[in-house]
Amino acid sequence: MDHNDAYRAMLDAAALRYAERAGHLSPSQRAAEAEELARLALPFVHVLARRYRERGEPVEDLQQSGSLGLMLAIARFDPGRGSFSAYLAATVLGELKRHFRDRTWGVHVPRQLQELSQEVRQCAATLRQRLAREPSEAELAREMGASVVDVRQARQSSLGYRPASYDAPLRGRDDSSVTLADQMGKPDAQLETVDERVTLQRLLAQLPPRERQILTLRFYGNKTQSEIAQRYGISQMHVSRLLTQTLSWLRVAMLTDEPPAWRGYQPGGWPPALRLRGQLRDGVLRLRVEGEIDHDTAGQLRHTLLESVGRVAARRLEVDLSRVPLIDAAGVAALLAGYEASRAAGWTYRILGSPPLVARVLRLSGLAPLMRD
Repeated sequence: MDHNDAYRAMLDAAALRYAERAGHLSPSQRAAEAEELARLALPFVHVLARRYRERGEPVEDLQQSGSLGLMLAIARFDPGRGSFSAYLAATVLGELKRHFRDRTWGVHVPRQLQELSQEVRQCAATLRQRLAREPSEAELAREMGASVVDVRQARQSSLGYRPASYDAPLRGRDDSSVTLADQMGKPDAQLETVDERVTLQRLLAQLPPRERQILTLRFYGNKTQSEIAQRYGISQMHVSRLLTQTLSWLRVAMLTDEPPAWRGYQPGGWPPALRLRGQLRDGVLRLRVEGEIDHDTAGQLRHTLLESVGRVAARRLEVDLSRVPLIDAAGVAALLAGYEASRAAGWTYRILGSPPLVARVLRLSGLAPLMRD
């Protein structure tokens, strides 16, 4: 008797003693003796599990499934039906096959298709040897007595057993960092701007019809400001102001969760030219600004700020924007020019009373340190 036969005989004898005593033991004693029998049979289970180690599954997973079969065999063993080692082998192998059937498919495939896929694979191997070439789907169907559609579906479903990973490096490439995902398409620039385009579409719907139509004509219809002015019967300067005002509102609204209320002017209520009033008291020059500070009026503000710093004897310059409904990039540049001139002269520079819309633009432009309520 060789070593394997001796081990199986010992295992059968231990299982037989356990089966005879199990009915007379308390639950705790029965559990302890079942555990001892499982410990004795575990090497046999590991040998059975290692038979399948070349199928791509981790040996630890196979041993775990085999151990489940071991516990089932101990619980269901009946000495009247044969030896324990034979019953254990059948139970463990059944659990291992169930493992491959139910847990190793990368994509869920119905059991019927799984079994048919295995039959097709075995039939293809047989025909490959007989024909010395790869068999066709029609030949496989004829050999199996199945339809071509069934064979095709079985072959397609077999691709779901181990689907290729998008992150796996491509074989045969010198650069191991190249993956399958790198070969499948490229970033969609339009997709990356979906959020911005949806937000912009919602904001455009909140604009008055005239401002929305002017934007459409200018940026989608490629019309000049003069052509738009002629269509609406207004001046080119009026169109420029409308575009500046609308674009400034859109910039702020795109960067905030709650867009500011539209504060545009109705036809006939166009704001007056920029008005600047200065007051000098106790070394502090306060410049009050009234009106919109945009491309057309920013030069006036810049000139006044630079002239004031150069001619007035003061230590501090305060720019009051409490009556400024709108400011654009040109206006921000004018305020920065005043700050640079004040710093060069050794003056303190502050921006006061900015309305919410103007304050947002200033903060986004980096002027928050100069602002004071």
